[in-house]
Amino acid sequence: MIRYLWFDLGYTLVATNREEVYQKTLERFAVTKTIDEITMAYHQADKLFMREYPGVLGKDSKTFLPWYVGTLNYFLGLSLPIEDLIRIHLELAKEQPIQWKAFEFTKPTLHCLKEAGYQLGLISNWDQSAREVLSHNQLEELFDEIIISSEVGVEKPDPAIFELALARVQVTAEQSLYVGDNYYDDVRGCQQVGIHCLLINPYNNQGIEELDYTHIIPSIQGVVDYLGLKSIPQEIK
Repeated sequence: MIRYLWFDLGYTLVATNREEVYQKTLERFAVTKTIDEITMAYHQADKLFMREYPGVLGKDSKTFLPWYVGTLNYFLGLSLPIEDLIRIHLELAKEQPIQWKAFEFTKPTLHCLKEAGYQLGLISNWDQSAREVLSHNQLEELFDEIIISSEVGVEKPDPAIFELALARVQVTAEQSLYVGDNYYDDVRGCQQVGIHCLLINPYNNQGIEELDYTHIIPSIQGVVDYLGLKSIPQEIK
């Protein structure tokens, strides 16, 4: 019986306004792309990096930004000077800072799950800014346990971070369910310790066509349905 629900942080509970900033960057090059087009390109670039270059997206962006932006432009069908593009993008990001904000359904869904009697935990690969992101979005108080890689010295998919989480709250893997958006960190890490994992992918199998994995939900709202909860607040439907 599932007692403990564990969540990833980035693009599971929170997301940035990166699409809006990049749209303005492209406009400086007389390029017009819709937010939906840019969002899909970011999604595809993220999934490619998760698959081919594990752990890179969790590092300082200075170490991979030109590489990533080139990939992003590939999915947008663009060929632009990377150095100029990044310089303008960083200038615009100072005017309109890229910030992590909770999805509109995040807090209502977490509240629904807590009211149903589940305990909630967070296991995230994140730097020291994780607590600030949680506090800014008033999410910290919703979790019974928080495990952040930079604080414990181990990252997903290393089974040690999941084992640490289970030990801290004294539940078994069979009593746990994990929800995250990175198959290679989240699903594979969970599989090593026997935790069932729901994979978030908002676009069905786009970006993860190589996977043969059926436990996919579009957002954390799918957890409510997966658990068979009948009383769902109207605001999270």
